[in-house]
Amino acid sequence: MANIKSQKKRALTNAKKQAANLGKKTAVKTSIKNVLKAVEAQDKDAAVVAVNKANAALDKAVTSHIKSKNYAARQKSRLAKAVNSIGE
Repeated sequence: MANIKSQKKRALTNAKKQAANLGKKTAVKTSIKNVLKAVEAQDKDAAVVAVNKANAALDKAVTSHIKSKNYAARQKSRLAKAVNSIGE
């Protein structure tokens, strides 16, 4: 732990921010898993709703610098491909 007062405060705010970011990361992963579950169950309607929520979660993660732009684009592409494969 730091000795300087401002650095002690900074360590506390970093810990709070880290906890908040961890929750946001988990929400993104959960939304992706929900899409994959719906695809596995061959439920097109649920999958479309889930992929829309996942896309929104990924976009929010990019704007708050939690995930990279390329990661979000790759996941969106993967999920859209999976949803489109239903019914073939």
